[in-house]
Amino acid sequence: MSATTGTPERRAKFGLYEANFASGELRKNGAKLKLQEQPFQVLALLLDRAGQVVTREEIQQKLWPADTFVDFDHSLNTAINKLRDVLGDTASNPRFIETLPRRGYRFIAPVEWNEPSVIPSGAAPSATESKDPSRQTEPSIATIAEPELPQADHRITRLLFGGLQLMYLIFYACGLWRLDEIGDIAEDHFHVAGGKIEALVLVTAVIGIALRLYTLSATGFNYRLLGAKFRKLIPLVYVLDLIWAFSPFLLQPRIGLGLAFAACAALLYSPFAQRILAMITWPAK
Repeated sequence: MSATTGTPERRAKFGLYEANFASGELRKNGAKLKLQEQPFQVLALLLDRAGQVVTREEIQQKLWPADTFVDFDHSLNTAINKLRDVLGDTASNPRFIETLPRRGYRFIAPVEWNEPSVIPSGAAPSATESKDPSRQTEPSIATIAEPELPQADHRITRLLFGGLQLMYLIFYACGLWRLDEIGDIAEDHFHVAGGKIEALVLVTAVIGIALRLYTLSATGFNYRLLGAKFRKLIPLVYVLDLIWAFSPFLLQPRIGLGLAFAACAALLYSPFAQRILAMITWPAK
């Protein structure tokens, strides 16, 4: 029998993370994360059964045998909480570990496995295997499509996204309230037909109010599909926000030209910020 070239390292990649089963290490973008042995063992068990429900009883049998005297519920809850802290995950809006009340847990993110084969010592891959690109291991489509988004607290990103929706609702309400004044400013200072500007404000504000009421209510109820829905709505958001980004110039006689330009630049960036916040808060499964 031929000897093998060491113990193969079994690794699982998900998002920006990689778990090395041989060394018991978890890394993010190559940087090692601090994670104790028990939480890593729970993670390994969930990864092995990715997409399937792993019951609390199964975890207990694997990690805490019957002759182990330990508060199992407390130990498992502690391990899961440490895992979520390291992964930037939350129980209310999970991206990796989903809780099934009174049943167990399920790993819900796409997982790419690196399962190196055991090669006899002295043996080398054939020339055909090394040259044929179709035989090379490629990352899965799910992994390629995984957006490299920054990790952030779900509550903060949700609050920021909801705050931006509320800000635009206030803009629209103020615009409709001062509709006649907006027309006068457009004629007096910019020599633009006041009636056209008033019509533009009226139409875009009515559409915008309906849009922002939807996004704000969905944010309040933490609607998990809002990220996907908002990506479909983003062309409309771009158009509305582009038009309203020039609204600070209507206040230019009062706030000055420099401040009007600064406010306009911030509003032009707003739709991009909303899109990123929506993707972070409600990522695609």
